Amino acid sequence: MPLILLPIMFLALPLIEIAGFVVVGNMIGLWPTLALVILTSLLGAVLLRFQGLSVLKEASRESQGGNLPGRSIVSGAMVVVAGVLLILPGFLTDIIGLLLFIPPVRHFIWSLIGKRVVVMRTSRGTSASYRSDNSENSRPSDKAKVLDLDENDFSRGSNPSSPWSDTDNRKN
Repeated sequence: MPLILLPIMFLALPLIEIAGFVVVGNMIGLWPTLALVILTSLLGAVLLRFQGLSVLKEASRESQGGNLPGRSIVSGAMVVVAGVLLILPGFLTDIIGLLLFIPPVRHFIWSLIGKRVVVMRTSRGTSASYRSDNSENSRPSDKAKVLDLDENDFSRGSNPSSPWSDTDNRKN
């Protein structure tokens, strides 16, 4: 997405929301419109709590089973975004937020972006990253290249500007 669209979106969103308030206010009146805005904010907070907890439990289950929870993490992020959009006042943000709370919509978005998601796994001194292959639970492939070096196969060199050199290149 070109960067020029970002400021345009930030300027257009409030104008669209104000127009939505005017249209809905003319159709149902002031007090029902305000009640609807407050109701969707409360609904967003409640849905965020319940669906957010269920997505966290699903990610924990996948992790404990030895699978990478990429889909669950992205789904959880979409639930958080949906909750925030529902809590914000406005009808367009409410519609987008409600759509993101629907699991088939999240699965559809995952099918669009899943190939671009990289899951990082770290553990005591090691880290690895795995690209999602758009499957339910992707695991690291057995074809990943591993380079195992002994002390004799590796030398640091004497380049003082290198962060890996044996000499201390920091000045006091």
